[in-house]
Amino acid sequence: MDLKGKRVLVTGADGFIGSHLVERLLEEGADVKAFVCYNSFNTWGWIDTFSADQLDKVEIFSGDIRDPNGTREAMKKIDIVFHLAALIAIPFSYHSPDSYIDTNIKGTLNVVQAARDLDIERILVTSTSEVYGTAQHIPIDEKHARQPQSPYSASKIGADCIAESFHKSFNLPVTIIRPFNTYGPRQSARAIIPTIITQLLNGIEEIKLGELTPTRDLLYVKDTVNGFVEIAKCDQLIGQDCNIATQSEITMEGLAYELIQQINPNASITIDQQRLRPEKSEVFRLCGSNKKIKQYTPWVPQYTLKSGLSETITWFKNPENLKQYKAHIYNL
Repeated sequence: MDLKGKRVLVTGADGFIGSHLVERLLEEGADVKAFVCYNSFNTWGWIDTFSADQLDKVEIFSGDIRDPNGTREAMKKIDIVFHLAALIAIPFSYHSPDSYIDTNIKGTLNVVQAARDLDIERILVTSTSEVYGTAQHIPIDEKHARQPQSPYSASKIGADCIAESFHKSFNLPVTIIRPFNTYGPRQSARAIIPTIITQLLNGIEEIKLGELTPTRDLLYVKDTVNGFVEIAKCDQLIGQDCNIATQSEITMEGLAYELIQQINPNASITIDQQRLRPEKSEVFRLCGSNKKIKQYTPWVPQYTLKSGLSETITWFKNPENLKQYKAHIYNL
């Protein structure tokens, strides 16, 4: 499938990955509508940082993915939907699990229901590596068991199942995209890499973190959105789920020391008890298989961890970007 000239809707376009995906789709020549979360200030999240030239090419739709009527309205006259809108912070899911069910499961249901009624050509539903839980085998392929170790991961498993059921029940052209741990410019403060970088750049030398032993498969955001685009182009992946992963892993301690080395080698790490997850909820190992995406698409990661972190640090060093983050508090 060629995305050039296609009418494409991106839900969650105001967020971290969503905003980068909008930029990437513009490069592909797609006609992009950005579904952003309505608020009374009429702010568009990271879309507000786009250049005037970029904004001229994007149609903005403000709404709420939990609302079936607004979701349906956004999807009218659309060919392809990239569904990214979701609540994603794991600690906050302990606090407010109901909101994760409403947003992640009901929101996905609203998308696939409307897609079925409107004869949408293609639906790409965004999953997460958290659905796999702690690895039972390495690398984690798409057949790995699903393990709901947090309310967040449970809600995403539910959303995946809703999407899969609509393909099997109604032949809806759905593909489930499952990126592993994405990082880069614009990432929210609740994630570990912005947590470390912002503390270091604010002159904090005793970096507060949670559990240091878990491993993660880290993807630079440009590699992630390239994966989205290549999967969307591949008709053979309709009705399937597909990882985007580097098939490598690093401990959180190793990651922290890599960032410390790049920013301030004099800094040290201390464990902050409030940042520790319940033991059975912590996902201790994630390392994804990229065999399937490489089998069906030309995708390969373009960034090493070192080069991706370097670009991310450079973005955070801009005072206008750094001031948006509260480095001295724990962001759920």
